[in-house]
Formats: sequence, structure tokens, C-alpha cells
Amino acid sequence: MDRRWLVTGCSSGLGHALAAAAARAGDRVVASARRPEDVGDLVRAHPGRVVAVPLDVCDPAQCEGAVARAEACFGGVDVLVNNAGSGLFGAVEEVADDELRAQLELLVVSAWRLTRLVLPLMRRQGGGHVVNVSSLAGRMGFPGLSAYTAGKYALEGMSQALAAEVAPFGIRVTVVEPGTFATRYGASLAVAATRIDAYAEVTAPMREGLREMRDNPALNRPETFATQVLRLVAAGRAPTRLPIGEDAYAFVDAVEKANARELEEARAFVAG
Repeated sequence: MDRRWLVTGCSSGLGHALAAAAARAGDRVVASARRPEDVGDLVRAHPGRVVAVPLDVCDPAQCEGAVARAEACFGGVDVLVNNAGSGLFGAVEEVADDELRAQLELLVVSAWRLTRLVLPLMRRQGGGHVVNVSSLAGRMGFPGLSAYTAGKYALEGMSQALAAEVAPFGIRVTVVEPGTFATRYGASLAVAATRIDAYAEVTAPMREGLREMRDNPALNRPETFATQVLRLVAAGRAPTRLPIGEDAYAFVDAVEKANARELEEARAFVAG
């Protein structure tokens, strides 16, 4: 099937690998990035199949323009991948209101906006697939990633509600939860302006671990992510939440076991 994709955050990492894989598979891709020149290699490698679009997902006008470009170039969107995002490092007490708003705008509001813009096209087509890229932080909170975790939890909740709302129209929704991949995420992590020494000991290990993610040969490769998302889109059925990467499954399994223990503790507490 010649699918039509709109993928955000294609300048590098997971988004770039996914756009390349979809084009190699014979699909057509609107590859968006803040700087279109960052996806110039994809446009040159797949002329007529990859269209570069400038997109700051926090800019409503640019979001509308990207969806309009996809409709004008390809006649619609079969797969929307909300991948764009970056993290903010800081404990809850360190994150200011404006920093929190900016993080939630990037991780939640922008995905909500683009989904809202694409859904009328998908309903008219009689189907489509919305893929929201979450994180293991959508399953469990991490010290120092308070705002990022809040955003990913919100994205997962929105996605589960959306899945129930659009199923009657033949539209599928999947949240993908990548494990640790060799990307620029850790290197591009913003840091809250307020730093409180009291939190340094509990948050420092997380920050150092994130810095070591880029180009680490021991981590999952972006191409693995791309392959799994292509399989997901081609499959007739899939879970609403899909971890990607062997480490992701080990992590989620541990989280679910911990949740089960916590539930039993809660039952015992209430029973007295």
C-alpha cells in the first residue's frame, strides 16, 4: 500500500530514520523539521516521495500549513506520527510555570493540535492511523524529568481516549514507547533555570545517564524503531500502547509488577 505519512521531528534521530524507512518502502512522506534543510538528504534520495516542510509544532499557523501541504501534495494523510519533542531537566520544585507550560505545549498541546487538524481528513477517507511517540517516562516517573514525565503521561491519556473516540471511523491510534535509543535526546535536554542544591544528589545520576545516550553502541538504533513502526502501521491490529526495544519490555514488565504490588498494598491498607 502506498501510504501517505506526516512525520514531525525529522531533523535527526527517530523521526529521520522513520521518514527514510517509509520512503524506502515506497510510501510518500511529508517530513517536517524546524529547518527543512535538515531533511534535504531524504528529499534528494527520494525525489517525489519525500516533501520537506518547515514546522515548529508549537506554532499553530505552521501546523495548519504542514497539514495543508500534505493534502495538497499527496491528497491526504494516512499516518500521522507525532514524534517532535525534547525534554526539560529539573525537579518539580525547580521547574517554573513558564517552563512547565512550554514543555506541555511541546509534548501534549502540539500533538493534540496536529491530531485535531488531521482527523477531518482521516474521517473523510474512512480510516487512518495516529502514532504518538511517548517514552518509558509515560509509564513511570523519573527524578529530574518531572515536566517531561507529566507531558508523556498526558499524551498517553489523550491517546487512550482518542482511540475510543475514533475507532468507529476506522482510525487507529497507537502510543509507541521507545526504550533507550542512540539519539541526541540527552545532549539536547534543556535545564530548568532554577537549580536547588538539595536535589543534586537524587537527580544527577539521571542527567549523566541521559548525556551518554548519543551514539552509544550499546543502545537501540533508530533504524530499529523505524522498522517496528512500519510493521505496526502495516499490521491489521496492534495494542494501543507498544513498547519498542528489548530494554523497554524489561522495564515495562518491572513497572507492571511494581504496580501490582502497590495495588495489593493499597487493598491491605484499606482493609486495615
